[in-house]
Amino acid sequence: MRKTPLVQVQEEFGSKEKLVDKIVDVVERGEEDKDSLRKRLLGASNTKLMHLLRIATEIKEMGGKEKLVETILAQRGRVKDQDYRARLLSWPPARLLDLHRAHARRPAPAPRTRGKKKGRAA
Repeated sequence: MRKTPLVQVQEEFGSKEKLVDKIVDVVERGEEDKDSLRKRLLGASNTKLMHLLRIATEIKEMGGKEKLVETILAQRGRVKDQDYRARLLSWPPARLLDLHRAHARRPAPAPRTRGKKKGRAA
């Protein structure tokens, strides 16, 4: 049987407060201070908190949101596109991570060949 989110939090972190403290240490806050973020996160569900920790940890391992955006731009061949960069920076981290994963799963495009196309009569 699958464990409930409450049991998972208690086993892995000890309490919800410790999980929230860990998230606050890992997440990029922007303009929000630690106390208000901590207060806001204490009202969230355990499932959401564990999800936030996974995402924040993975983004931190990649080098942060800026580095993730740089990687996405390189994957798409749009490194010099400043408007696209600004738009990506406005996206939430989870959406950026999904975009990165989706592009990483795609197979590489087939190389283009020059010359006559197959199946056409000359």
